[in-house]
Amino acid sequence: MSGSRSDLDTCAREPIHVPGAIQPHGSLLVLDPDGLALLWASANFEGITGRTPIELLRSVEAGLRDWQATGTHTYRTRLQHPDLDMAAHVHQGRLIVEFERSTPVFQNELLFRLTGFAQQMTATEELGNALSATACLIADLTGFDRALVYRFDPDWNGHVVAEAGNGTLPSYLGLRFPAADIPAQARNLYSLNRIRLIPDANYIPVPLTAFGEQRDAGGIDMTFTQLRSVSPIHLEYMRNMGTLSSMSISVMVDGKLWGLLSCHSRNPHRVPSDIREACDFAVQSLAMRISADSRAETAALGVELARVHTGLLAAMAQAGRWDEGLAGAPAALLELTRSHGATILSQESFLPVGEVPEEHHVRRLVSRLSQHGAATDFYFTDSIASEFPQDEGFTDGTCGVLALRISEVEDSWLIWFRQEVVKAVTWGGNPHKVVQESGRIHPRKSFEAWREMVRGRSAPWHPAEIAAARDLRSSIVEIVLKKAEQLARLAADLQKSNRELEAFSYSISHDLRAPFRHIVGFSQLLTEREKNLGERSRHYLQMISDSALAAGELVDDLLTFSHLGRAAISADKVDMNKLVAEVRRGLAEETAGRSIVWQVDHLPVATGDATLLRQVWYNLIDNAVKYTRQREEAHIKISANATDDGVLYRIADNGVGFDMAYKSKLFGVFQRLQRSEDFEGTGIGLALIKRIVERHGGSVDAMGKIDEGACFTFSLPALPEE
Repeated sequence: MSGSRSDLDTCAREPIHVPGAIQPHGSLLVLDPDGLALLWASANFEGITGRTPIELLRSVEAGLRDWQATGTHTYRTRLQHPDLDMAAHVHQGRLIVEFERSTPVFQNELLFRLTGFAQQMTATEELGNALSATACLIADLTGFDRALVYRFDPDWNGHVVAEAGNGTLPSYLGLRFPAADIPAQARNLYSLNRIRLIPDANYIPVPLTAFGEQRDAGGIDMTFTQLRSVSPIHLEYMRNMGTLSSMSISVMVDGKLWGLLSCHSRNPHRVPSDIREACDFAVQSLAMRISADSRAETAALGVELARVHTGLLAAMAQAGRWDEGLAGAPAALLELTRSHGATILSQESFLPVGEVPEEHHVRRLVSRLSQHGAATDFYFTDSIASEFPQDEGFTDGTCGVLALRISEVEDSWLIWFRQEVVKAVTWGGNPHKVVQESGRIHPRKSFEAWREMVRGRSAPWHPAEIAAARDLRSSIVEIVLKKAEQLARLAADLQKSNRELEAFSYSISHDLRAPFRHIVGFSQLLTEREKNLGERSRHYLQMISDSALAAGELVDDLLTFSHLGRAAISADKVDMNKLVAEVRRGLAEETAGRSIVWQVDHLPVATGDATLLRQVWYNLIDNAVKYTRQREEAHIKISANATDDGVLYRIADNGVGFDMAYKSKLFGVFQRLQRSEDFEGTGIGLALIKRIVERHGGSVDAMGKIDEGACFTFSLPALPEE
């Protein structure tokens, strides 16, 4: 390829809607729409109209004012002496009036031809026949050497799908033309202004003469002007094709540019305005036929896919999970979008159906789609390699992808895949060749058939298939929401049961405290009163007293644990250094006479309930003191560090440790990993810590090794910003 991409981009940005000149087969006035003051006139005005701009303006002024009062967008009329066709419109704050010499047309014969064409459109069953009939009618009405129907594909390449001609020009039927032949800005003008006529590609543009204060006519927007001068590059393109005249009529289907009805002649050729309007009527009739056929095809396919959808709903309803239901109906799942394979995946699962790429390729695709957030909750392409060229792409020939995000919380997706379809495409010349001469890009000169094998694409996704996929997503989301509602009701029932259990626990614990105190008290009184009791009897009484004391402590802990489920949590700044110091002073009696090496780092401030957080520190430090009792020199380290979510506090010791295989039992109620004969306790302390920390929005964890110590951690959320 010669030339550069930047040169092509420059051509594509050419301001073709403001040429500052017109074609010479007509003349033009530019007026102030408010006072009808003359601002510009084409330099050929008197040669076309036989009058000066001022004279002609006076003769049409009344008609223009009457038209302005109606509020319609355009105005057309025929003048006499001389016979002129006049057209006017307002755009960008200027009133533009165009004049062309009238050519007699037999209106009755024209109406007869259009009526017959309309009947033919109704009677023709195949769309291809309707396209050919339209091309024949336009060629016959206009007298051009060739008329062809030019359809755009999704990438804006053109495909000649019908043609009529007299044999003067070569046939382009079946050929394709690259999107660069008609840049985006030109397609935009085709969408806005349906008819464009170029009677002579060798014309000399006619400049505009200023009558007002503004001198530069280059700012006049001629988007809706029939006489607008066209790009020199396009004129050169026409001459390279061997055509000196052309006319195009836009085929607008449902408000979008579907294609063009393009006419060419080897020699200069002009078409009267009445004929152009008749051709426009015929082409828009064709557009309605195309729209009707497309809607009928979509509706028929939609009915069939709705049947498949119903079967998938039944499969999901019978299964415990929606994804298992879809995977259990593989034929229907693939038939819904006429795909070769599909997969249902989340962070934990990957359910393939049919021919699907390897899991790591699919997850890389999902990762890229997830980076774009909600914009890609629904995504489809027939060429995944062109969408993500930086990736290696799928290695199994997969090109088409239709992806649905089912849940953002679980990041679950339903994705269909299509295999590559290799096509043999015949272009009108090499679409990849750019000609550069004298420092600028020229339009290509060769339009000889050039055959290419197009790879890297699957069959395109039909609108009905896309709609069916969207409907399935809605159904899945509805099923998921129903499941969520059921879980919410279950959660509410569980919360109610928990509250009842907490109330029951509180009541039982409260009622048991008094009997245990009585047992301890009467055991002590009996020991003091009966001086003659034997040693064994005194031992029994002591065991009764100790057991009652232990049971009382257990009841107190249960009461505290139950109370935590209902107690309100305050949210104040808490000095953790102060709490740790208070706990250490409270344990001074238990640590007296022991060799303990304390290492207490500076602890960040927390937010929460100071009383409850003191309970956390007390239980953790008390455990560290208790389980290092067998060490000649105990080491206890208390530290903390900031995390992304808040602060992580830890306390480590060199005590007896624990087996990590039983870690899951540590924070459960009444769960003990050491014998009660060796280390006293009720088995509620760590469960109490877990409940306090979780009610503060944090979490707890532990690491340990038998006979080498343990490290307990708890995290609390960061302080809110002041």
